[in-house]
Amino acid sequence: MDTVSDVRQSANLVEDYLQRCPARDVLAVLADKWVLLVMGVLRASEGPVRFNELRRRLDGITQKMLTRTLRELERDGLVRRAVYPTVPPRVEYSLTPLGTDLGRLTHAMGQWAQRNVHEITAARTRFDERAARAVEPVSP
Repeated sequence: MDTVSDVRQSANLVEDYLQRCPARDVLAVLADKWVLLVMGVLRASEGPVRFNELRRRLDGITQKMLTRTLRELERDGLVRRAVYPTVPPRVEYSLTPLGTDLGRLTHAMGQWAQRNVHEITAARTRFDERAARAVEPVSP
Protein backbone atom coordinates (compact mmCIF):
# COMPACT_ATOMS: atom_id res chain seq x y z
CA MET A 1 0.00 0.00 0.00
CA ASP A 2 1.32 3.44 -0.90
CA THR A 3 2.05 5.82 1.88
CA VAL A 4 1.40 9.52 1.53
CA SER A 5 5.15 9.95 1.06
CA ASP A 6 5.20 7.38 -1.79
CA VAL A 7 2.31 9.11 -3.54
CA ARG A 8 4.03 12.50 -3.25
CA GLN A 9 7.31 11.05 -4.54
CA SER A 10 5.50 9.47 -7.48
CA ALA A 11 3.73 12.75 -8.25
CA ASN A 12 7.08 14.57 -8.14
CA LEU A 13 8.60 12.07 -10.59
CA VAL A 14 5.70 12.56 -13.00
CA GLU A 15 6.04 16.33 -12.66
CA ASP A 16 9.80 16.11 -13.32
CA TYR A 17 9.08 14.04 -16.43
CA LEU A 18 6.48 16.48 -17.68
CA GLN A 19 8.75 19.47 -17.09
CA ARG A 20 12.28 18.22 -17.78
CA CYS A 21 12.24 15.12 -19.96
CA PRO A 22 14.14 15.60 -23.24
CA ALA A 23 11.64 13.32 -24.98
CA ARG A 24 9.15 16.19 -24.76
CA ASP A 25 11.04 17.98 -27.54
CA VAL A 26 10.80 14.90 -29.75
CA LEU A 27 7.11 14.49 -29.01
CA ALA A 28 6.52 18.15 -29.85
CA VAL A 29 8.04 17.59 -33.30
CA LEU A 30 5.93 14.50 -33.88
CA ALA A 31 2.75 16.27 -32.81
CA ASP A 32 3.05 18.67 -35.75
CA LYS A 33 0.58 17.86 -38.54
CA TRP A 34 3.01 18.84 -41.30
CA VAL A 35 5.68 16.55 -39.87
CA LEU A 36 3.25 13.63 -39.96
CA LEU A 37 2.13 14.44 -43.49
CA VAL A 38 5.68 14.93 -44.83
CA MET A 39 6.70 11.65 -43.20
CA GLY A 40 3.68 9.98 -44.82
CA VAL A 41 4.54 11.21 -48.31
CA LEU A 42 8.18 10.16 -47.94
CA ARG A 43 7.15 6.77 -46.57
CA ALA A 44 4.69 6.14 -49.42
CA SER A 45 7.16 7.16 -52.11
CA GLU A 46 9.15 4.53 -53.93
CA GLY A 47 12.30 6.61 -53.76
CA PRO A 48 13.64 10.06 -52.96
CA VAL A 49 11.25 12.98 -53.47
CA ARG A 50 12.11 16.44 -54.71
CA PHE A 51 10.95 19.54 -52.85
CA ASN A 52 8.37 20.66 -55.44
CA GLU A 53 6.88 17.17 -55.61
CA LEU A 54 6.46 17.20 -51.83
CA ARG A 55 4.83 20.61 -52.04
CA ARG A 56 2.42 19.44 -54.77
CA ARG A 57 1.42 16.38 -52.77
CA LEU A 58 0.90 18.30 -49.50
CA ASP A 59 -2.15 20.40 -50.20
CA GLY A 60 -2.07 23.65 -48.24
CA ILE A 61 1.55 23.69 -47.13
CA THR A 62 3.53 26.83 -47.86
CA GLN A 63 7.08 26.81 -49.18
CA LYS A 64 8.26 28.32 -45.90
CA MET A 65 6.51 25.69 -43.77
CA LEU A 66 7.76 22.82 -45.93
CA THR A 67 11.32 24.16 -45.75
CA ARG A 68 11.08 24.51 -41.97
CA THR A 69 9.57 21.05 -41.55
CA LEU A 70 12.20 19.36 -43.73
CA ARG A 71 15.04 21.12 -41.91
CA GLU A 72 13.64 20.05 -38.56
CA LEU A 73 13.28 16.45 -39.73
CA GLU A 74 16.80 16.49 -41.16
CA ARG A 75 18.18 17.94 -37.92
CA ASP A 76 16.44 15.19 -35.95
CA GLY A 77 17.96 12.51 -38.17
CA LEU A 78 14.63 11.41 -39.63
CA VAL A 79 15.11 12.73 -43.18
CA ARG A 80 18.11 12.64 -45.48
CA ARG A 81 18.68 15.60 -47.80
CA ALA A 82 20.75 14.87 -50.89
CA VAL A 83 22.04 17.77 -53.00
CA TYR A 84 23.31 17.04 -56.51
CA PRO A 85 25.79 19.40 -58.21
CA THR A 86 23.66 20.38 -61.18
CA VAL A 87 22.49 23.75 -62.42
CA PRO A 88 20.13 24.44 -60.80
CA PRO A 89 21.02 22.16 -57.89
CA ARG A 90 18.78 19.11 -57.56
CA VAL A 91 17.70 18.36 -53.98
CA GLU A 92 15.97 15.15 -52.94
CA TYR A 93 14.57 13.99 -49.62
CA SER A 94 14.15 10.50 -48.24
CA LEU A 95 13.66 8.83 -44.88
CA THR A 96 16.66 7.67 -42.88
CA PRO A 97 16.50 4.28 -41.15
CA LEU A 98 15.34 6.13 -38.01
CA GLY A 99 12.68 7.92 -40.06
CA THR A 100 11.58 4.62 -41.61
CA ASP A 101 11.23 3.13 -38.14
CA LEU A 102 9.17 6.14 -37.00
CA GLY A 103 7.17 5.87 -40.21
CA ARG A 104 5.75 2.57 -39.03
CA LEU A 105 4.25 4.34 -36.03
CA THR A 106 2.99 7.35 -37.95
CA HIS A 107 1.48 5.03 -40.56
CA ALA A 108 -0.40 3.20 -37.80
CA MET A 109 -1.65 6.58 -36.53
CA GLY A 110 -2.85 7.46 -40.03
CA GLN A 111 -4.67 4.14 -40.36
CA TRP A 112 -6.31 4.69 -36.97
CA ALA A 113 -7.41 8.18 -38.06
CA GLN A 114 -8.91 6.81 -41.28
CA ARG A 115 -10.76 4.05 -39.42
CA ASN A 116 -12.18 6.46 -36.86
CA VAL A 117 -12.70 9.71 -38.77
CA HIS A 118 -16.47 9.19 -39.08
CA GLU A 119 -16.88 8.50 -35.36
CA ILE A 120 -14.78 11.54 -34.45
CA THR A 121 -16.65 13.75 -36.91
CA ALA A 122 -19.98 12.59 -35.46
CA ALA A 123 -18.75 13.27 -31.91
CA ARG A 124 -17.66 16.77 -32.92
CA THR A 125 -21.06 17.43 -34.49
CA ARG A 126 -22.88 16.25 -31.35
CA PHE A 127 -20.62 18.39 -29.15
CA ASP A 128 -21.06 21.48 -31.34
CA GLU A 129 -24.84 21.02 -31.34
CA ARG A 130 -24.91 20.76 -27.53
CA ALA A 131 -22.65 23.81 -27.22
CA ALA A 132 -24.87 25.82 -29.57
CA ARG A 133 -27.99 24.93 -27.59
CA ALA A 134 -26.28 25.82 -24.32
CA VAL A 135 -25.76 29.45 -25.34
CA GLU A 136 -29.31 30.02 -26.59
CA PRO A 137 -31.27 32.29 -24.26
CA VAL A 138 -34.10 30.67 -22.41
CA SER A 139 -37.42 32.33 -23.19
CA PRO A 140 -39.78 33.04 -20.25
